[in-house]
Amino acid sequence: MRFADGPSAHGEIRVAAPPGRVWLLISDITVPPRFSDELQEVRWAGEPGPRVGARFTGRNEHPARGTWVTTSVIAECEPGRCFAWNVESSGGYAARWRFDLATDGAGTMLRQRGEMGPGPSGITAVIAARPDKEERIIARRLAEWQRNIEATLAGIKQLAEQGSR
Repeated sequence: MRFADGPSAHGEIRVAAPPGRVWLLISDITVPPRFSDELQEVRWAGEPGPRVGARFTGRNEHPARGTWVTTSVIAECEPGRCFAWNVESSGGYAARWRFDLATDGAGTMLRQRGEMGPGPSGITAVIAARPDKEERIIARRLAEWQRNIEATLAGIKQLAEQGSR
């Protein structure tokens, strides 16, 4: 897989809670950092609230890269259905992230997806330095994303099923 292909990671989990309860968690930008080993903190930039066009910053930390801050803009915000945002970069979006909800009996099927690019990000500099290792670099990064997606989904499931935020 190459960066130009838009590599992605995704996961899904069944939550024994109604979509409305799950929606409150996925649209609360402060929830994912509780479960991620990379995303450390998220704050609204400007007027808070989940709505298309709202912006937020995220402080990230990685052993190989150190600490960095990103700015994201909410791209989709449909209560009970989806919450998506794009991570900005100098040449477009560095990544696109989204949660999708679907009613599943008395519960909810929750899906999360992250897609790299198409704009530059920290990984594009790493690839530029070692183009012969691009596929290996992408595979390793996707494995990190996958681990964090699974941890985030499991954490949201636990919070939703306990009825807490």
